Amino acid sequence: MLRWLLLFIAIAAAAWWWATPSANVSFASSAAASATPTLSVVACVPPARLAGDDGAVQSDAPGGMAPFTLADATAKPLAGFSVAARVLSREDYGSDRKADFSPVDLALGWGPMRDDAVLSRLDISQSGRFYRYRWRGEPPIPPDDIVRSSANMHLVPANSAVADALDAVDAGDRVRIDGWLVQIDANDGWRWRSSLTREDSGAGACELIYVCGVTRH
Repeated sequence: MLRWLLLFIAIAAAAWWWATPSANVSFASSAAASATPTLSVVACVPPARLAGDDGAVQSDAPGGMAPFTLADATAKPLAGFSVAARVLSREDYGSDRKADFSPVDLALGWGPMRDDAVLSRLDISQSGRFYRYRWRGEPPIPPDDIVRSSANMHLVPANSAVADALDAVDAGDRVRIDGWLVQIDANDGWRWRSSLTREDSGAGACELIYVCGVTRH
């Protein structure tokens, strides 16, 4: 009887020893998995659209709206943005850091800045992520109206379909662009932030748009 009791105790001890490492390994794997961040991909749902086919409208971003995930960065929505305008100029970029997110800038004009009579008296160009205009003699419209009715837009395509649509846009086209004005925060601390007003000019005055949709007319 004693022999069988000792044998039972030995078998139980061996079973406990065998099972214990397995439990520890399982716990360690679970802890490691929970420490790994999960990146959620947020669909680009466009904001409230501009009513009509000329102008620009900005709307509040919903509270708690999640940022969009980019390569080694996130794009935080600052405001909704919808614009229907004429393409005054187009410039593609491929060598600056901003091109990793925005490969194309469009200079857009609405209101008086889509009229041939006004544009024929302006010399419009783009370079270095800026949009420039000049005139001879008197300006065709007050300079403040030029500022309020046109802007340089840095465009961040939300997906390949949007990128393809942007590739097809050229100067002279009428387009509608719907998306979000954003602030891009790279993992290394680099930051790029959109303007939030149509009343500014110069450095920092361009709109940085995470584009959900683009339509040519």
